[in-house]
Amino acid sequence: MQDSGDELTEPVESFDAFRQAVVTWGVPRLRDLPWRRTRDPWAVLVSEVMLQQTQAARVIPKWEAFLAEFPDPAACAAAPLGAVLRAWQGLGYPRRAKHLHATAVAIVTERDGRWPDEIDALMALPGIGPYTARAVRAFAHELPAAVVDTNVARILARVTGARLTASRAQQLADRWADDDEPWTWNQVLLDLGASVCRPRPNCPACPIRSWCEWHRSGCQEPDPAVGSAGVSVRQARFAGSDRQARGEVLARLGRGAIGADEVAALIETTAERAARIVDTLVADGLVERAGDGRVRLPGG
Repeated sequence: MQDSGDELTEPVESFDAFRQAVVTWGVPRLRDLPWRRTRDPWAVLVSEVMLQQTQAARVIPKWEAFLAEFPDPAACAAAPLGAVLRAWQGLGYPRRAKHLHATAVAIVTERDGRWPDEIDALMALPGIGPYTARAVRAFAHELPAAVVDTNVARILARVTGARLTASRAQQLADRWADDDEPWTWNQVLLDLGASVCRPRPNCPACPIRSWCEWHRSGCQEPDPAVGSAGVSVRQARFAGSDRQARGEVLARLGRGAIGADEVAALIETTAERAARIVDTLVADGLVERAGDGRVRLPGG
């Protein structure tokens, strides 16, 4: 297996044929996902933020319900953060909701409701990183951008036969991208990684296996995708974790404020750990202490 240095040679002899193989395979197989039917930057952003760490099937009903309550940045910005956190319940990683609310506020107060379409300007918005900025640019504005999520990163590593750094993966994605059809190119590549080039790949079904260095090697171990930047790894155990406890506290606060001394009983833990959990939620701006000593979601 190669390393990801500058000496890495391009694996694709003909980019036109490579791209055509991907698109010909992918367009008839595009998953019918509701956010693919819109070019509204807000709706696209909400989908991309929700899809981080969460499977599409779980996101669909939450995305539809969230947009019904907050159809645009103005509606979200006008609501207290606590209302956004309530709408987020069930998705986990509530900091994503906080960043989404902050982005809505920034769009309304700093940009007069206008969305940027350049990557750097999108990344200047709260919580928007390189992937999300490129996704909004490609999927909402239909402008050239190469989107690299865990599925695309896996394809990049296997086709090159190399374990890739984040910068090298993005360079390759930029080199391979079809700038004439950025929406289509990125969506079909995402679907290829999600349905075929999975952690356990279905190589016979892959339209680009003839270009794939790892396939040419007989898929010998180690898999170059393992350890490549951007390729997801098994998450830490959720049951009994602080992340689970935080989620339980936020879910309960969605029904109203509670006394700080009730948190330990709620999550069935010691008073010391309960206090630490509350402290982290307060520090993250996800919970606030009321004047009567109770804790609540921001805004009541």
